[in-house]
Amino acid sequence: MPKPTTIDEYLAALPPDRREIISAVRDLILRNLPEGYIERFSWGMIAYQIPLERYRDTYNHQPLMLAGLANNKGYCSLHLVCVYMNSELLAWLQDAFREAGLKLNMGKACVRFKTLADLPLEAIGQLIARVTPEQYIAHYEAIKAART
Repeated sequence: MPKPTTIDEYLAALPPDRREIISAVRDLILRNLPEGYIERFSWGMIAYQIPLERYRDTYNHQPLMLAGLANNKGYCSLHLVCVYMNSELLAWLQDAFREAGLKLNMGKACVRFKTLADLPLEAIGQLIARVTPEQYIAHYEAIKAART
């Protein structure tokens, strides 16, 4: 079976229970996504990114990804790249999970979850909504400048 190359193909290839979960989180992101981001199938997942036409100066020559949404073997993942190397947003996210009485299962920027009940959905929507492309670019440039 060929690998999916579009969001529709990706969703169609998911088992029904996972499709329902991924679709619900996708809808949440789309409802809260600030203007200036685009939704694309990239990196083997549904990605929300700043298009290269708007900002090209990335280390890997790929669009800056705010967030990504994927199905994995034993869980779903929400890649909140916007919290990576952003201690303020990370602390806010950790507080949101704690206040909701939920356990945060997270790597550097990847939140792993099995059900919608594992996520503080309102807080995830707020997090997506609060990072404008301008803010994200400024943060990215500040990190890049600090590394040179």
